[in-house]
Amino acid sequence: MYAERVLSGMRPTGRLHLGHYHGVLKNWVQLQNEYPCLFFVADWHALTTAYDEPGTIEENAWEMVIDWLAAGVDPAQATLFIQSRVPEHAELHLLLSMMTPLGWLERVPTYKDQQEKLEHKDLSTYGFLGYPLLQSADILIYRANRVPVGEDQVPHIEFSREIARRFNHLYGREPDFEEKARAALKKLGAKRAGLYDELRTRFRQDGDHQARDRARALIEEVQNLPIEDRERLFGFLEGEAKMILVEPGALLTEAAKMPGLDGQKMSKSYNNAIYLRESADSVTKKIRTMQTDPARVRRTDAGDPDKCPVWQFHLVYSDEGTKQWVQQGCRSAGIGCIECKHPVIDAVLKEQEPMHERAQAYIDDPTLVRSIIADGCEKASKLAGETMRDVREAIGLDYT
Repeated sequence: MYAERVLSGMRPTGRLHLGHYHGVLKNWVQLQNEYPCLFFVADWHALTTAYDEPGTIEENAWEMVIDWLAAGVDPAQATLFIQSRVPEHAELHLLLSMMTPLGWLERVPTYKDQQEKLEHKDLSTYGFLGYPLLQSADILIYRANRVPVGEDQVPHIEFSREIARRFNHLYGREPDFEEKARAALKKLGAKRAGLYDELRTRFRQDGDHQARDRARALIEEVQNLPIEDRERLFGFLEGEAKMILVEPGALLTEAAKMPGLDGQKMSKSYNNAIYLRESADSVTKKIRTMQTDPARVRRTDAGDPDKCPVWQFHLVYSDEGTKQWVQQGCRSAGIGCIECKHPVIDAVLKEQEPMHERAQAYIDDPTLVRSIIADGCEKASKLAGETMRDVREAIGLDYT
């Protein structure tokens, strides 16, 4: 129905570290070469848990965008923007809230989990309860059909799919819908129309999702089909209403494997992070002073790499030869802990070198970052405006 589009965002919580790079940004850099991508600063989402301390959001947002650019996110290939600069997000969120059952929000798995983790905060607010719906609005406003997430975020995507389905069911109805869909079907040509009917029957009667996907692809093949007819044919495939909001799909990404300096997951709150634009001296000092296998009290004591946080870094950064050298040298006391750390230091600094180079231009001239975001906000606003035009019309709020 619509062109493939990827959407992803990050809350502006401060400087980004290597965990963010290996868990998210490397994937963004790859995706921007494969799909049209929109990456946004989720500043409204930051307020769902930090509503009482908003003062750092703006500064964190600009720093985070520089980190994105340093990591290789390319504004010539992807659209970078700030959520609150595109007010259509809030309008769609409001309109979706009118038709979203309260129980749907309360059953989102992370709702109670986050309340327990952040028990020191008063999260009995609508903003916190409604953040999955705001997240859905972020996705649906761009008709994004691919959202990169880890396994733990899949329920949020399914929630967005349910919201889109409910909206289309409630507001996608139009007089003589089937008659108009049949008229649109003729525009596919006799051969395609016959195949569409066969695939639609297989999906509707047997739940054959492959048949549904083939029918969707069939519609997309027809270049000169008007958007209204595409909407009708997609809606006719799945129900009896036009598709106004596109159901997004989860683009599963591997969980981040970047450890912190203490072997736990790298996190600012654990004080175990190496930041993307940290100085070489600071990085070297952090890795040189990392804890190692506690059994290696003396240089001559044998160790076990599996009990050493440094080994977790080797798994990320070292080639097979280096890893074998570490395993053999550590277990036989053939190498010392400082020796073991040198390849890690070299690899991290090598990874960060182009980041520092890319970032320097934006540090020297902050207006470059403002310009990139202004351009991205303009592009995002155009796409969001097109969706909201259709949404208002479907609900009956276009007042033409």
